[in-house]
Amino acid sequence: MEERYCGEYRNLRRVLTLSTYLEPLSRHTLTEPWTEKLRRFRDFTLAHPRLSELKEKVLAAIHDSAPNTLVLVFGPTGVGKTTLCARIEQILTQELAGELATDRATIPVVKMSAVSPESGNFNWRDHFRRMLCQIEEPLVNYKRLPLGGEDHPLSFPGQLRKIWAGAEYRYAVEQALHFRHPVAVLIDEAQHFAKVRSGRRLLDQLDVIKSIADRTRTIHVLFGTYDLLSFRNLNGQLSRRSIDIHFQRYRAEEAGDRRIFASVLRSFERQLPFPEPPDLLKDWEYIYERTLGCVGVLKDWLMRALPAVLRSGRTTFGRKDLEPYALSVSQCDRMLSETLEGEIRLQETRDVRLRLRLRLGLSDDANGSESVAREPVGAISNGQKPRRSRRRPSQRLPMRDRIGTTQVVMGGGLHV
Repeated sequence: MEERYCGEYRNLRRVLTLSTYLEPLSRHTLTEPWTEKLRRFRDFTLAHPRLSELKEKVLAAIHDSAPNTLVLVFGPTGVGKTTLCARIEQILTQELAGELATDRATIPVVKMSAVSPESGNFNWRDHFRRMLCQIEEPLVNYKRLPLGGEDHPLSFPGQLRKIWAGAEYRYAVEQALHFRHPVAVLIDEAQHFAKVRSGRRLLDQLDVIKSIADRTRTIHVLFGTYDLLSFRNLNGQLSRRSIDIHFQRYRAEEAGDRRIFASVLRSFERQLPFPEPPDLLKDWEYIYERTLGCVGVLKDWLMRALPAVLRSGRTTFGRKDLEPYALSVSQCDRMLSETLEGEIRLQETRDVRLRLRLRLGLSDDANGSESVAREPVGAISNGQKPRRSRRRPSQRLPMRDRIGTTQVVMGGGLHV
């Protein structure tokens, strides 16, 4: 009974199972209909080293951080953030399987995707309503603010307070998270939170999530592209309470990353539903060029190319089958530009670190062995550069010169 209940609990979506050891395809699998072969490959997810590393980091942040922490997981499009989110959901659900059998009110984790707004401003009312539906909250269309509560428009006699649209859904979400005790709230495509018409309101967007995390004591993990960097360091309080996790692509200039990318290609070769594994490694540079080193982009590319080959009954697969379904050069160039821009924003150069140390009144090296000429602490204001002198080299400082003669008495005589 417990096994059956845990398997059907909350109608969890099918979560992809990651495997580090790849079994070769059986003869029975090769004789299946091509639609079943395609489904098997679609359900396969490779636990490559970077995905496994990020999985451990996210789980550590969830288990070891304060209950109102915000975790930001960002990286290039197609790097595998959605797969990572699904894997985290699966692990947290498995960890709480025993507790779920005895406490039917508990929800192990809440996972959903933020929806891109149609009007230019993110729709919080729709977001909260979708979250209530995701956790199967009853009577979603009949949620109301509690009469007499501080947020109710009639809380004060003789006054009608104006409330923002969706306040009743937000209150219902807070109550659901408070009483059902999920370990974490996982939100995919969280970069859509940053879609506002005014940059002045960007801080308000994240303040909503921070407030819910505070009131429910539930960790929120936001997965998104580098657009999620807009939320970093909006103010000191958010910087202190948030954890940044960078999901990087495999870089061709790094020898170790090249070896791992080649290993990823070999792993996919062994899972392609053909009698003999195709040799994709010989064209690894072309494949890297059109995937930018992102495993998710590679998997999507293979999924676009496979149906035509399997439908025709062919038993070979190569570059000529991949080329018609490859991303165009302009698409790859655009994706690379966004990726490089995000990677640059995450770099901490020596100049940035030096500026921080100068503002703190420290020396220019970490050990304090070297000292530098600097202005007093606080002289460099936030966002302002030190004032530079306008004098040219060898130009004298402005001062009044002495005029007239000086008389000095030496040895009884008067010298001018």
